[in-house]
Amino acid sequence: MVLAGTAGFAFLADLSTKHLALATLDERDPVRLLGGTVYLTLTRNSGAAFSLGSDHTWVFSLITIAVIGWIGWMGLRLRSVPWGLALGLVLGGALGNLADRIFRAPGHFVGHVVDMVSLFDPYGQVWPVFNLADSALVCGVALAVGLELTGRQRDGSRLRPATAEPASPASPATAEPAATAESATATTTAADGRRETTSLEPRGRA
Repeated sequence: MVLAGTAGFAFLADLSTKHLALATLDERDPVRLLGGTVYLTLTRNSGAAFSLGSDHTWVFSLITIAVIGWIGWMGLRLRSVPWGLALGLVLGGALGNLADRIFRAPGHFVGHVVDMVSLFDPYGQVWPVFNLADSALVCGVALAVGLELTGRQRDGSRLRPATAEPASPASPATAEPAATAESATATTTAADGRRETTSLEPRGRA
């Protein structure tokens, strides 16, 4: 449920922002926000997230379909809420961009993705122009990496680091020979002392 809800929210939010961008930013100068930290500028991207690989649109469409299928299969056995959030963000972002590639011009599976957010520059010179689906993908992958590094499993369990077992005390069978050896040494020392003492006593006169 967490996975489906997160994916649905990310998908609908992405579609809404794209529709709003097409309605308000088309044929308009970039909108400057936050003192120039963020610009809203409408672009159409034929590549993957952040305008990567613009010459291989159909390849990214096939990869996206494979990723969506894998996440759907994983969702059947998912028992972790954090993993549901992570995979839901990835799924929602993938669906948002895939919808553009399938239904937008210039054609099915080669359509251009609508992007509208640029950082520090109005035309994506500092950072590629992106959309909400790209942000969902990046956040989902980052969360998944963090979950893997902290040992959180998709079934809800958590791996714990192995700890060294404390050394077990010596068994009686092992300790007894040592005690026997010490007793024998003490007896030998005592016997030597008596012999030495006896040898130092003066002998009686004849």
